[in-house]
Amino acid sequence: MTTLFIVWLFSHALYAHYFIFGALLLSGLNIPFSEDLLIIGSALLASVIVPQNVYLIYLWVFLGCFFSDPLSYFLGRIMGVKLLKYKWFKKTLPDARLKKVTSFLQKYGFWTFLVGRFVPFGIRNCLFLTAGIGKMPFSRFALTDLFASLLSSSSLFFLAYTFGKSYQALIYHFLETFHLVVFGLLLVGLSLGFWLYKKRKKNAEKAPLSN
Repeated sequence: MTTLFIVWLFSHALYAHYFIFGALLLSGLNIPFSEDLLIIGSALLASVIVPQNVYLIYLWVFLGCFFSDPLSYFLGRIMGVKLLKYKWFKKTLPDARLKKVTSFLQKYGFWTFLVGRFVPFGIRNCLFLTAGIGKMPFSRFALTDLFASLLSSSSLFFLAYTFGKSYQALIYHFLETFHLVVFGLLLVGLSLGFWLYKKRKKNAEKAPLSN
């Protein structure tokens, strides 16, 4: 999902920063957008398509990363352990992970945020939700997360930006190939769907009418 979104962004490069910001906010609500892929994709977009907007794109990336975290925090603070009843959050907050993250927050505090900010696969959201569930003071949460998100988003963005500047031709080739693959899969999917629809309709017409 995130990869397709990033490819779509390359076709709307001038306004991409707004869409990136929105997608990052959604990731804070456990919508399946990968924060890391969004940051990397944004940096590649800036390096290959709109280098004149690199700092603008970075600013919106950072704001999206930072402001998505309080969404998770307040969700955990308001809902508490009731979140565990919902399948949407159960995968992010399994009991073992919840207990482990709570223990790390109590023992290491700021360092848990700093390290956790670099760990994908649901660890980040679990960290922020757990901070909210544990009623961590918001001022402490915001200041700690401000530094951690600034460090993590900046390092990943500018690392990917440097890579993009070095391998522009390769990235262009990948995007062109990927566009063709997606277009081909879309045509196959539509054709298959139409064939199944026609077949089901034909079978329904042949079926004897029930009394």
